[in-house]
Amino acid sequence: MITIHNFSRGIRGVRVVWVCEEMGLDYRTVALEFPVPPEYRAKYPPGSVPFLEDEGGVAIGESVAQMLYLAQRYGPTPLLPSEPAVMARVLQLTVGAEASLGGMMNPLMGTKFAAPADQKVNWTNGFCEARAGEMLGYVESLLEGDYFAGDGLTLADIAVSTSLGMWQGALGLEVPPKLAAHRGRMQARPAYQKAATAFAS
Repeated sequence: MITIHNFSRGIRGVRVVWVCEEMGLDYRTVALEFPVPPEYRAKYPPGSVPFLEDEGGVAIGESVAQMLYLAQRYGPTPLLPSEPAVMARVLQLTVGAEASLGGMMNPLMGTKFAAPADQKVNWTNGFCEARAGEMLGYVESLLEGDYFAGDGLTLADIAVSTSLGMWQGALGLEVPPKLAAHRGRMQARPAYQKAATAFAS
């Protein structure tokens, strides 16, 4: 049985559950609060979420790695197309949604929620916001239809939509119009709606 550990309000774990829902996979969720308990750190020493366990001794952190693992182990799936050019686009945007967007947002969220008042405005914050903004512009330029790659939902749509949720929800920043419309379509999907409440306490 797939087990997904996540904070009760953690958006990165939602995208892993979303993949399970889209693929029709059985899973269970474990909701955590911050700080995580010692028994969780014993299981996953970094103490971050989400964390996925599966049969066969699988224990894996990092939400994008978990998405790719599920698509590979339980596929083939349209979420990870096999046609080379489409697959390449999906992989680029799936990884980029975390590496080039989410990774830049982590310092922004740390500054917003944890930095002392006299350090809320700093060079790193401005740099990260500008770089993430540039990446959002690039990602928006790749959206030519309803989806980022091919004619249907892929991991790229799930990954980017999640990062947009952090940009808008956690940081209160504006999402470019085409990307905002894309996120609206993603949020309307039944699989997303189930995933969004999976860790509710």
